[in-house]
Amino acid sequence: MLMFKSLSSKLIVTLFALLLLLSASFIGFALWKTPMFLQELNQRLNLELADNIVKEKNLMINTQVNHEAMQSVFMGLMLVNPVIEVYLVDTQGKLLAYSAPEGVVKRQTIDLVPVQQFLNKNQYFPVLGNDPRDLLRDKVFSAAAIYDKQSLQGYLYIVLGGQAYDSVVELLQSSYMLRIWIGAVVVSLLVALLAGFMMFRHITRRVHQLAKGMEKFKQSGFQHSIELPDRFDGWGDEIDQLGLTFHEMSERIIHQVKLLQNNDTSRREMVANVSHDLRTPLASLQGYLETLKLKADQLSDEQRRDYIDIAYKHSKRLRKLITELFELSTLENQDAPLHYESFSMSELVQDVCQKFRLEAENKGLILFTAISIQPAFVRADIGLIQRVLENVIENAIKYTPEGGEVSVSLIISKQTITTRIVDTGQGIAAEHLTHIFERFYRVEKHRNLDGTGLGLAIAQRIMQLHNSFIEVQSKVNVGTTFSLPLPHSTS
Repeated sequence: MLMFKSLSSKLIVTLFALLLLLSASFIGFALWKTPMFLQELNQRLNLELADNIVKEKNLMINTQVNHEAMQSVFMGLMLVNPVIEVYLVDTQGKLLAYSAPEGVVKRQTIDLVPVQQFLNKNQYFPVLGNDPRDLLRDKVFSAAAIYDKQSLQGYLYIVLGGQAYDSVVELLQSSYMLRIWIGAVVVSLLVALLAGFMMFRHITRRVHQLAKGMEKFKQSGFQHSIELPDRFDGWGDEIDQLGLTFHEMSERIIHQVKLLQNNDTSRREMVANVSHDLRTPLASLQGYLETLKLKADQLSDEQRRDYIDIAYKHSKRLRKLITELFELSTLENQDAPLHYESFSMSELVQDVCQKFRLEAENKGLILFTAISIQPAFVRADIGLIQRVLENVIENAIKYTPEGGEVSVSLIISKQTITTRIVDTGQGIAAEHLTHIFERFYRVEKHRNLDGTGLGLAIAQRIMQLHNSFIEVQSKVNVGTTFSLPLPHSTS
């Protein structure tokens, strides 16, 4: 039974069953229709037989049988065709004379309706009439009307297949023709099965290859994509399309599995980093608060203020870290909402720079802007773009030493408006440059600076949501340049 589990074997068995059913139906139909065809052929070949005899022989004189003429007809037809039976009937269908031996004729009259139908040349053939030798059987015949001076005398009625003919037909149907049909059907079935086997094997071979590839893909733990033969035979049919779809699906599954593994690794790293970054301010906050609680009476007012200021600073850092973690988590959601609107990028840059101008002056930096008077409208989420500018400018100020400069300018081209932030800070080494947008990543020498390590990750994610990016160039001890391109507003 295992061999019938394959698709090709099931198709072949189905084809064999259909061919067998069709062949049996065809043989049955042929055996049913063959007698009718033989009868029609026999009747059409002898259509004028009775008429010709009547024209040549004067069979009836004044409604009386001309026995001499009838005997001549009997003898002549028996010599030519011994299966023919000749009958002479009157106008009422009563038998007047016949060629059959005494005792075999069982009818004394025949129905003349089929005779009239036969004489009507427009009648469909075969036309069956009564067989005088059998009360139940009808046979094909040839008939002609007999006239004497325009007066109907009777009919010549010739049964074209007598008892001897019946036995020949039965033998033909039960032996010769049946053997021919069965032989033809057997040969046809064998040829069809062989052709079907070869065709189905060729077609289902690709399905078998595809199933085998899927099984290997499953056994590999979804790590190796489904391999297909060269062009998968290049038929371009549904099986090819299915194979290509499965191939693409397997590659996508592998990619998704790798992403899940990477995300799991990132999640573990994030948890470790969050735990570390949360633990430090929490430990400091707890330490200073415990000191205030235990030694409140021993500390001077100035010491108490210092401890409270330090605890407050750590609480602010803790609050900022939690806020940025929540913000980044929201932005990394695929359905993160964006509220697009058209706004002037030059006005937004001026406003953000004005916000950081006092901080830059307190640190001894020069913060200046180079904004063109040319209209610079973009369509984006103004709140998120402002967040990007704040994070990047804040980083530039943080990592630029006293006496340095931070400049913000707009570069307007036909397609984009690019905000460029340039600082004269410490710069970033090449080995760190590709990692600065990763969450919690901070260059080792900058770890003592206040920060969460999430600002640039948030900025990059916001630009990605706007189908853009942040380009960065940097040289150690020279400075860093951040470029934020956004498309022009079309409305």
